[in-house]
Amino acid sequence: MYSITQSSLRLQHLLRDDEGAQVVEYALIIAVVSIALVLAIQGLAGGKLADFVARVTSCLTGTCN
Repeated sequence: MYSITQSSLRLQHLLRDDEGAQVVEYALIIAVVSIALVLAIQGLAGGKLADFVARVTSCLTGTCN
């Protein structure tokens, strides 16, 4: 009987725990800020950002100039 009560209390605690929701909220905020930064940098740098990304990609694949 004790283990059933203990399990019930653990389940109730788990259902009330909102740490996971906070982690998801922070992840969404970071994603939105990252997208905004990339768009802002792309707008300020013009085509240079695309050239930089292409160069980094080629270096990561082993065909760096």
